[in-house]
Amino acid sequence: MYLLRGHHLFCLLGYRGMGYSKEYVENMTQLHQQLRQEPKTLVKFVKGPDCLCEKYPNSGDYHCEDQHIYDRDATILEKLGFEVGQVVPWTEVENQIKENVVPSDLSSICDTCSWRTYGVCEEGVQDIIDGNGLRKVE
Repeated sequence: MYLLRGHHLFCLLGYRGMGYSKEYVENMTQLHQQLRQEPKTLVKFVKGPDCLCEKYPNSGDYHCEDQHIYDRDATILEKLGFEVGQVVPWTEVENQIKENVVPSDLSSICDTCSWRTYGVCEEGVQDIIDGNGLRKVE
């Protein structure tokens, strides 16, 4: 089981092998591939830093504790109908995305995220809506 905060549910959709550091990318890739290959893997929603934040580089500002990140986490969990502490298989996350999210939602929910400018998160949402699951990371 993986511990995940709300906004990382969307980050996983857009993940294409880029990240903050080599260690962060290796960790994110491992998690992403696990969920892609075994979508019944359980995830537990947490408030605050999760298994991805553990590998965020210690290079000054630790944005994982910023209030706007907590707010984004809460917004995404609410939009998907999930609560902190809940445990579900990744397939349920994908089902809730299919039912409750459209790509354009990210322009407001993730408006301050620097990764959003790449457009990959919107593509990831559309992949889920189309029933394609998480993209393979090359």
